Amino acid sequence: MDVQLLITVFALGFFGSFLAGMLGIGGSVVLYPLLLFVPPLVGVGMFSAHEVAGIGAVQSLFASVSGALAYKKGGYLNKPLILYMGISVLVGSLIGSTLSNSFSEGMINFIYGVMATIAAGLMFMPKKNNPAADSFEVTFSKPLAAALAFLVGICGGIVGAGGAFLLVPIMITVLKIPVRVTIASSLAVTFISSMGTTFGKVMTHQVLLLPALMIIGASLLAAPIGAFVGQKTKVASLQVILAIVITATSLKIWFDLLMKSIH
Repeated sequence: MDVQLLITVFALGFFGSFLAGMLGIGGSVVLYPLLLFVPPLVGVGMFSAHEVAGIGAVQSLFASVSGALAYKKGGYLNKPLILYMGISVLVGSLIGSTLSNSFSEGMINFIYGVMATIAAGLMFMPKKNNPAADSFEVTFSKPLAAALAFLVGICGGIVGAGGAFLLVPIMITVLKIPVRVTIASSLAVTFISSMGTTFGKVMTHQVLLLPALMIIGASLLAAPIGAFVGQKTKVASLQVILAIVITATSLKIWFDLLMKSIH
């Protein structure tokens, strides 16, 4: 595989993993479109949607665990939330990733676009009734949390994402979890989800070894840095950045799907 392509993968993985640690989103929401569109744009090669999904699964696995460990000292990891959502999302991701090989590239991109659009919509919903941003007091509906996590896991498994870019808006808007607890706990949930997704992708031979190794290195370096920055950043700013990232990704995916349908 071309060295320039591997360097590009590392750079994109570093950027995605930094955002993962800072925003608690796993990184695939950014990495998926970047890996799909940037390499051919700069002329260093290209990946199929299945290959990008496989690389993204590995990135989510290592970025999320690195980011979660960085947040552990702050006390923002909520164990009941992680347990209920983590088990459900793991089962869903195993199902989704195993079935993903039977989906066309266009369908994978479509599912990804739908997930990003829902996430963007949730981020722009009013949050007046949310608890204080830095609160440690967490109450939530356990059946609702488990059911939503299961559905996100299936879709995330198909597209090779841990699903955190959708879980984070769900936690904040639907479950009313404080923002910093959401960011920290979602990274732990994403790690659990990514184990199932990565296992399914590896077993169905959708993971390229060298790009995956580049992503692992970038994730281990960048995610803790992003987590440190996230803990120092105002909650309102984190919400704005997350909303912009998810919305931009959603628009990009739909634009490219539209262009392909026209041609």
